[in-house]
Amino acid sequence: IKAHFIQRKVFPTLLLHHLSYISQSDLLLFQVLPKVPVPPLTQTLDMYLKSVQHLMKEEQFKKTKAIVEKFGAPGGVGEALQRKLLERREKTTNWVYDYWLEDMYLNNRLPLPVNSSPAMVFPKQPFRDRTDALRFAARLICGVLEYKALIDKRALPVDFARGQLAGTPLCMEQYYRLFTSYRYPGLKTDTLRVNAASKAPEHVIVACKNQFFVLDLVANDKQLSEVEILGQLEKIVKTSENSKDGFPPMGLLTSDGRTEWARAREALTRDQVNRDSLSLIENCLGVLCLDEPCGLQPNDTNRALMMLHGGGAEKNGANRWYDKSMQFIVGMDGICGVVCEHSPFEGIVMVKKTPPEMVRSSSFRELPPPRRLQWKCDHQTQALIEAAGHRLQRLVDNLDMDVFTFKAYGKEYIKKQKVSPDAFIQVAMQLAFYKCRGRLVSTYESASIRRFQDGRVDNIRSATPEALAFVKSMTDERDTFSDLEKMKQMKEAINAQTNYTIAAISGMGIDNHLLGLLRSAKELNMEKPEIFSDETYVTSNHFILSTSQVPTTEEMFCCYGPVVPNGYGACYNPQSDHIIFCVSSFWEDTETSSAVFVTALNEGLLEIRELCNRSIPPTKLLLRTLT
Repeated sequence: IKAHFIQRKVFPTLLLHHLSYISQSDLLLFQVLPKVPVPPLTQTLDMYLKSVQHLMKEEQFKKTKAIVEKFGAPGGVGEALQRKLLERREKTTNWVYDYWLEDMYLNNRLPLPVNSSPAMVFPKQPFRDRTDALRFAARLICGVLEYKALIDKRALPVDFARGQLAGTPLCMEQYYRLFTSYRYPGLKTDTLRVNAASKAPEHVIVACKNQFFVLDLVANDKQLSEVEILGQLEKIVKTSENSKDGFPPMGLLTSDGRTEWARAREALTRDQVNRDSLSLIENCLGVLCLDEPCGLQPNDTNRALMMLHGGGAEKNGANRWYDKSMQFIVGMDGICGVVCEHSPFEGIVMVKKTPPEMVRSSSFRELPPPRRLQWKCDHQTQALIEAAGHRLQRLVDNLDMDVFTFKAYGKEYIKKQKVSPDAFIQVAMQLAFYKCRGRLVSTYESASIRRFQDGRVDNIRSATPEALAFVKSMTDERDTFSDLEKMKQMKEAINAQTNYTIAAISGMGIDNHLLGLLRSAKELNMEKPEIFSDETYVTSNHFILSTSQVPTTEEMFCCYGPVVPNGYGACYNPQSDHIIFCVSSFWEDTETSSAVFVTALNEGLLEIRELCNRSIPPTKLLLRTLT
């Protein structure tokens, strides 16, 4: 069927939903992915005002409204910047890509761990001994190589959208950056380099006891087998244990602020030995981190912490290289997962399947031992490493993480209410925040725009006026709202969230558009338009609640830190009969507490279910009870 339609260059929409194994190269024949649109200026400005009015004091909003109206007036600055964006759209594949990448990631000077790099936490592995752990690591590398082979052949099945606007084909370009990307630190802005597929690396870097080794995956033009990889890993562990020389924990430098790391790297590269070692890391397929036991109970929260920051210099925090796009963590105590450098790609989940039993190779080649990377480290560099270690420890001590599994119900119950599970959970998180703080704040929910060429994400502003009306009705101590009124407001809040989601994933969100207008003004050497220096714009981009849904088909979960010092990070994974929430905040901020937020979230989800159940007509309730 696929060949028939490819030959005739016909691609009915109905087939897009069913042909799940159309390759990226096949799809390119049809050029079905459009460019990201530039939304109408008046539409964006109207949406902007609506998204902030209920979060501002009246006087501030009046000021903002006047500024916005002036910006959008006929013949005004807004129209000139809009024309500039429309011209840019014609000349580029994706008009917002570079703006967004720089603003979201490359210009950010904060350390990558916790602040930027998300982690996927695997279920606790039942390793009996070190050999079990190394066998798991060997299988993991083999699985990565198989996956990379599909990527190199551009043979991955095309992803299709789920949820809202399901069935739309999605851009696959992010997959092709998984193993070929590296983020270089800069004094003012970082650089993301992506190697061409023809220059794909043939080695991984293995971190073990804070030392780094080159594990070549090809010998005599033949890829290493699983047994051979295991043998090489055993050599690495033995070499690291027998080391008499004190090797500096260079990985700590990559955990530092980006400007600090850029200065340290500049100092390192003055020596050829260091340049050679850095080059091998910067051009590897990925980093495999063989972690020592952390000494903590392997519950969900502690496993998440170990993935995000390694526990600091005293545990496994130096056994990392955060600039590389993919770090595979295999702890000897069964704490395993993946840490991603976020700038090349979004939360593309590499779902871990249980590996088959190792097949013993009939032939075993004698391979040279993996090379340990060498470093020339003077007193200045030693001082920089020590300072980086202290700053990482402060970050470790500051992170307040709570991984919570809500077990009362999951997405199947929510679907029975005939609403979107994602919108339902977002409204529940607004209720939780209101319970904690008595107000709503600017909220970020990532919205994929992979329906477009080189699409990344835009923002769904979940703190809608409708959500505020609903949470007020649910927390009103005077009990002035009937269940019927609360249900009406809940449905209006969920509908508003759903409609905003559809707008955002269709390229009609406001955040990317406003960023593009701001960057256009800079490129035209204009004075910054008042709309962007207005207090409302600054506050509305300070996302105290940063959220993201990362669903998986396995019992694993994603986690990340807050994006502002007084904020929460809230990643959630809806399953059929439960929901996993990973809530993070910082201890230093006295107004946030992950445990308090989780308690409010649990209460809110239960209260919403009670409301829904009370609102079921008696006949339907009887039928549901009987079934």
